[in-house]
Amino acid sequence: MVFLHGGGVSSWMWDKQIQYFKHYHCVTIDLPEQGKSNDIEDFSIKNSAKRIIDLIGKIGRGKEIIVIGFSLGAQVAVQMLSMNPNLITFAIINSALVRPVSIVKKMINPVVKLTFPLMKIKSFSKFQAKSLFVDEEYFDTYYKESSNMKSDTLIRILEENMSFTLAEEFYKVKSKILVTVGEKERSIMIKSAKDIVSANPNCVGILIPNVGHGISFINPNFFNQIIETWIQNDQLPNEVIRIN
Repeated sequence: MVFLHGGGVSSWMWDKQIQYFKHYHCVTIDLPEQGKSNDIEDFSIKNSAKRIIDLIGKIGRGKEIIVIGFSLGAQVAVQMLSMNPNLITFAIINSALVRPVSIVKKMINPVVKLTFPLMKIKSFSKFQAKSLFVDEEYFDTYYKESSNMKSDTLIRILEENMSFTLAEEFYKVKSKILVTVGEKERSIMIKSAKDIVSANPNCVGILIPNVGHGISFINPNFFNQIIETWIQNDQLPNEVIRIN
């Protein structure tokens, strides 16, 4: 079970999942330039996907492979599926943006350069952490990592995130894919979830009621149960809303 974190955080975001899924061989990964991987190659979604595919090839032989990605990590997971359509047995794609936002992408560089010094101010960082649903338990880790991040790194991550699209090869993927998105997320995120579901017949899509971006932080127990019941029994809770 491989966990891929979102932008602005790192593998610690999956602590509640690692505790829950003790009966699996869990692997958490810090993507390039983030967390404990902050001193390796420049981040890109494609290179990250290739690196993780290579890692799974080494350690996952003969095993069912489950990949769970959130936001930026979900984009990496989608890229992995497209690059190697037979590698992954189950994929959980949580809040993946697949519709490029070209107008916002043009603004990233000047806005980051202008606001980047604020990231080192603890009160501002607390505001950012709150928007990501990072609680007090993990704030110090979040603050340390965000303070150590370089502006060029943040620009790269945001530009990759805002320009990501589904590869043509995605329709060939043989994995069972669960696509999840919060009911209160931005409309472009819900439309992205619908795009993914419609692009491959092996996808099942759900809206999770009353939550925004970050269900694994907001309600980790419910998120864990969704994953477990879907993988083990091919069932989903009655509370969720199916995406057609």
